[in-house]
Amino acid sequence: MYIRRECPSDRDAVYSLLDAAFADQAPPGETPYEIELTRQLFASDEYLPKLSLVAEADGEILGFVIGTRGWVGEVEAVGLGPLAVTPENQRSGVGSALMHAIIGAADALDVPLLALLGSTEYYPRFGFVTSTKVGVESPEAEWGAHFQIRTLSAHTPDQVGTFKYAAPFDMP
Repeated sequence: MYIRRECPSDRDAVYSLLDAAFADQAPPGETPYEIELTRQLFASDEYLPKLSLVAEADGEILGFVIGTRGWVGEVEAVGLGPLAVTPENQRSGVGSALMHAIIGAADALDVPLLALLGSTEYYPRFGFVTSTKVGVESPEAEWGAHFQIRTLSAHTPDQVGTFKYAAPFDMP
């Protein structure tokens, strides 16, 4: 398996992956929300191609993660997600490899922090903490501890405020 940048020719495989990974969270007969969100992220001005990664083995895409431009006040940051792994490859290290790769890539690009909404049991292993521990407020108060931040080398303590995701995250 190797991690590489996603490219337009990967899109159908990415959408199929998202469908398989999130099918159990969508209402019966409906397409998972993450597919349309990802389509809109790819089309948005906030799309960051250098932070859109796939895990591939033997020509098959096993996992995907995307980072898009976000903000803490006036400071540019990155919102992560969706992160997805094919059901048959979950719990095999694919998601961890993608997380390590995107954290490293973002740090190399001098991104000050990454934000995500996710499991409080999974993401802390990658250095994510509840957002309020670093002075960042969640866009939605009810997200509580599930809204998490990973500070990177370019982060400074004065980068505080409410996080704003890329526009497609505002869709209903």
